[in-house]
Amino acid sequence: MAGSETVARRWATGSAFEWLSTAVRLGLAVVWAWAGLAKISDPAVAAQAVRAYRILPESLVKPVGYGLPFLELALALLLLVGLAVRVAAVVSGLLLLTFVAGIASTWARGIAIDCGCFGGGGAVAASQTQYLQEILRDIGFLLMALWLVLRPRSKASVDAWLAL
Repeated sequence: MAGSETVARRWATGSAFEWLSTAVRLGLAVVWAWAGLAKISDPAVAAQAVRAYRILPESLVKPVGYGLPFLELALALLLLVGLAVRVAAVVSGLLLLTFVAGIASTWARGIAIDCGCFGGGGAVAASQTQYLQEILRDIGFLLMALWLVLRPRSKASVDAWLAL
């Protein structure tokens, strides 16, 4: 019985929430780093992936395609070190909502593309699309960002150190 009381006390004091927030923060940092690093080495391919969605005017395709990896890497760095976690989580959430909307729009319009979320991207055969999986994956990441918006305090973070 004493063991369960200790676990309950940890949850009540927030320590367990801080460890969960730490895991979520680091997990989301890995996602953004993976996405950004996959795109940054070939910005022309990243722009091609943006173009494939047929949403933005051509004048915005290159700035978005070339800039997106830097935004993703900046979010990864902020989350990795735990600096401005709530802000990084809000920006992450907005970016993920944009990705979900873009994928859903492309799917609804019958355009067959690879999302380019982790590099690559562009037109594919209709049988190769994975829209539902991509949307569900991004909703999972969105839930992680939402958790950090609500519970940004985590272990081993600059934010925690600055609060001392």
